[in-house]
Amino acid sequence: MGDKFVLLVMYMCLLASSFSMSMVMASSSNGVVRLGLKKQRLRFNAMHAAARSYRVDAKADSDDSGMNIVYLKNYLDVQHFGEIGIGSPPQNFTVIFDTGSSNLWIPSSHCHFSVACFFHSRYCSSNSSTYTEIGKPCKINYGSGMILGFFSEDNIKVGDLVVKNQDISVGNVAPLWHSMLQQSLLAEKVFSFWFNKDPSVNEGGEIVFGGIDPRHFKGNHTYVPVVRRGYWQIELEDFLIADQPAGFCINCTAILDSGTSFIAGPSAAVTKINEAIGAKGFASLECKKEVSQYGDIIWQLLLSGLQPDRLCSDIGVCSFNRSRALSDDIEMVVQRKRQKRNDTRVGQDLLCAACELTVAWIRTELKQDKTQGQVIEYVNKLCDTLPNPTTQLAVNCAEIPTMPTVSFVIGNKSFDLGPQQYILKVEQDHVTFCISGFIALDVPVSPPQGPLWILGEIFMEAYHTVFDFGNLRVGFAEAA
Repeated sequence: MGDKFVLLVMYMCLLASSFSMSMVMASSSNGVVRLGLKKQRLRFNAMHAAARSYRVDAKADSDDSGMNIVYLKNYLDVQHFGEIGIGSPPQNFTVIFDTGSSNLWIPSSHCHFSVACFFHSRYCSSNSSTYTEIGKPCKINYGSGMILGFFSEDNIKVGDLVVKNQDISVGNVAPLWHSMLQQSLLAEKVFSFWFNKDPSVNEGGEIVFGGIDPRHFKGNHTYVPVVRRGYWQIELEDFLIADQPAGFCINCTAILDSGTSFIAGPSAAVTKINEAIGAKGFASLECKKEVSQYGDIIWQLLLSGLQPDRLCSDIGVCSFNRSRALSDDIEMVVQRKRQKRNDTRVGQDLLCAACELTVAWIRTELKQDKTQGQVIEYVNKLCDTLPNPTTQLAVNCAEIPTMPTVSFVIGNKSFDLGPQQYILKVEQDHVTFCISGFIALDVPVSPPQGPLWILGEIFMEAYHTVFDFGNLRVGFAEAA
């Protein structure tokens, strides 16, 4: 199965249960269905979970047809979830409504070898009077791993609707969205996403099937056509960074992906924006903070003869009872990149390790008869060489107000994102970290198509997004 399988499947709790589901949806009075979302506080050591959960998908590659709204939950401020019911009586599951793929799958009661399955709800076919056995095995590959399971058929309740005979696309059967249309359950061949931007409330937003809620947006939508069937892929005319003379797009396209937390783009452009906002690896950033805040006092305490292995404890950065040796901490930071650990422990461990690295470096330079200024400058440069323990980059939270606005030009209109929108704040052990919302992703494309961008929830939270399946177009308006 390998590490990739474990990272995706073990955490998402699907080892033996990919579902080709039959969905029966009780029709709503006006052909519109609403589903809502909830919010939870973002913590660093759970960030990777945001991309590993159950998925309900709505790709744009086939056709047929009032409005159903699903309330969404905001998981860790970077992933939104809604609830569906499977079977009769319904067994409830929390799922991602994902526009980037076409498969509906959930954990099965037959999943015995995944630890995650024991911590999440599992579908039990024997408890459903509407279950139909199919048994055909399936394998679904994702960019970060795969899932293995088998097909089954049952009723699925989404909001007020119950959809019948739902299947997943890997098995050459209709995705959930297509089943809704084929059963004429909706007023319009449209669904729309609204993500609540207010971090103080639990309501994470809504997904509306069959229409658009005017309370969710301001002004008018800008619509652009889907340029590639199979994905909600549109033309991206340019990507601009304020105060930079030129854009970064030639023949670019972008996929609207509600199942992606961040904004992913070609390395050249993402490197530019991350340079512009001062984004660095977590280890490097924390190392620089330690040097800035404690460099002078570390220098003085080392000159006074204080034992190096006690220094970071004495100034309150490390726990006094830490038994781990300084060399172990240095190895932890330096080796972390090679270990590729996704359960990154940043918080106090990283702060302490950064302090102890600083002590070790300053102590070494003291022996070279250098001045304090020379040593501090040199140690700052060493901080830049530390490997990043995660795929995300951190920024200095205090510098957010000075960071540039970025713009995506779509349909001859600029859709701007300010730093308060593209920087994520996460917490670990009472420490706040600020993370760049941009990650590098170079997707191979065939000429004349240019670089591909993935516009995830960071973009969709700022702009109410309409997926118009009937006219194969996507619309954007400022979110309310």
